[in-house]
Amino acid sequence: MTEIRFVDTTLRDGQQSLWAYGMRTGMIVPIAEHIDHAGFEAIELGGPVELPKCVRELREDPWERYRLVMARMKQTPLRVIHGTRSGFAIYPHAVHQLYDRCMADIGIKQVRISDSWNDPADWKWRVKQARAAGLEPIINLIYTISPRHTDEYYAQKTREALKLNVFRVCLKDPGGILTPERTRTIARAVLQSAKDTMAELHTHCTTGLGSLCCLEAIQAGMTSINTAIPPLADGSSNPSILNVARNARAMGYAPIIDEESVRRVATHFTAIAKREKLTIGKPPEYDYAQYIHQIPGGMISNLRHQLRLVGMEDKLEQTLDEAAQVRAEFGYPIMVTPLSQFVGSQAAINVITGERYKEVTDQTIEYALGVWGKEGGALMDADIKDKILRRRRADEIAGRELPQMSVQELRRKFGGSGVSDEEVLLRFFTSKEDVDNMRAAGPARLYANGGNPLLHLLEELTRVTNRSSISVRRGDVSVHLGRNSAA
Repeated sequence: MTEIRFVDTTLRDGQQSLWAYGMRTGMIVPIAEHIDHAGFEAIELGGPVELPKCVRELREDPWERYRLVMARMKQTPLRVIHGTRSGFAIYPHAVHQLYDRCMADIGIKQVRISDSWNDPADWKWRVKQARAAGLEPIINLIYTISPRHTDEYYAQKTREALKLNVFRVCLKDPGGILTPERTRTIARAVLQSAKDTMAELHTHCTTGLGSLCCLEAIQAGMTSINTAIPPLADGSSNPSILNVARNARAMGYAPIIDEESVRRVATHFTAIAKREKLTIGKPPEYDYAQYIHQIPGGMISNLRHQLRLVGMEDKLEQTLDEAAQVRAEFGYPIMVTPLSQFVGSQAAINVITGERYKEVTDQTIEYALGVWGKEGGALMDADIKDKILRRRRADEIAGRELPQMSVQELRRKFGGSGVSDEEVLLRFFTSKEDVDNMRAAGPARLYANGGNPLLHLLEELTRVTNRSSISVRRGDVSVHLGRNSAA
């Protein structure tokens, strides 16, 4: 029987997709060993976008999180993921260099590398620096649908990735827009080009077809599948490890996974989700419209909000139709951050103003100038490009230079005497004040294992601040908590 192995995405893409990176350190630590013992090929732990979330909102030190987790995960290789561009920022190369070094120093083994244009020139320097830091680089082949993103396109991109001495390649479908039929052909194309290099599949359940696509990829010959553990699977997240493993076994394959450990993790996070009122992933209904506009689900809710602010919420469908046209005029960019935001925002502006490209964002101008990837300016419709750039603001933006700095300059600007590289990165992504506020918040709060109701009761009772003592009795069992007067 062919063995099928899995990469766990629960702590990274699972929580990013469903909990908006709201998972706290204390939620992970009590269950980390069970994730480690489940038999995954690798476990994804985070990425640069997690750093500001931890510092500013959760008031938790992400580096402390990584160390606490890694002390409990000693069997399974851990990996991170990053891209050249995140949100609306283009990071200096030095930031990636320092991030890779810090991650390797604390014990991370692998890094998944994304470029929103699948540009080998961008992959090249990042693979080189990952290797220099001691990380095994994995190239993401980001999937999208357009007349030019054919199976041969992805086969060629696979061949270009292999020239860079990569550890693996990963067919990454961030929008969940693969279909079983397309998976059948594209998986074979990637595998044939990958030859002896392992090729993984990473997809989402946005359209309701994620698990089926995993099974089609397995039948096509892929033996490494990215999945998440419920309740952080399904919905807009990745397919459930339990579902994919069960179906793979029924189809005659041998999934390598300890389901008892997985179920313990699922019980733990489900209890936390219910207690903290966090999203529990559910299989979504099939949504064909997603294949037309390809706008990510989270961004649709943002567009609806923008339209509501100007009293045009009824124009959402028109805006989504406009997004499909804008994307074609932009040269069919892959609908991932930040390119999907550029397309969606410009579509909304076109609908709101009532005249296409009468008003444009700075990012649309930068896109036309090739700031966000040389393919953007080269592939954009010539008439639309001319209309965008024929304005004074475009001349101002064209005269700018992208900021670059060396690692030494980065340290001088954001560090100083006695400041670690880890803190330099935190200050870069946030500010010194944010980091100081995080430190002042104290250590991360630990959450009781979801399967122990007594620990949960004690945890909740300790939150009560208007009592000096609490007594609970049921049958022969009694619990008494008293507040220390000295404290």
